[in-house]
Amino acid sequence: MIRNKIVLVPFPYEDNPSEKKVRPAVCLTNTIGQKKQVVLAFITSQTVKELFDSDLPINEGDDDFNNTGLKTSSTIRLHKLITLSSATIARDLGVLPNKLHGTIKTKIKQLFHLDK
Repeated sequence: MIRNKIVLVPFPYEDNPSEKKVRPAVCLTNTIGQKKQVVLAFITSQTVKELFDSDLPINEGDDDFNNTGLKTSSTIRLHKLITLSSATIARDLGVLPNKLHGTIKTKIKQLFHLDK
């Protein structure tokens, strides 16, 4: 099972998609199909000045933050998605805290207007 794992993957730069940097991301799906693809959402450790409805902060002061494998408070950016082969995962970092699973589902429904 890969869903809700926090991993490191090569993520394209926003201003130059042909260049990539290994970044943290959260797996939103289990592997899909013969090529074992997975849908991932970008995680940034940069301070987000304007939180969007599709952003989900993960705070290092939370009880289960250590299980994420992240080094500092971060923000999941659910509007920054990518589908990759699970073979491109550089390594596992940790897992998304259980208390955030429902929030992710709700935010994805809102993002794609699936709740209407």
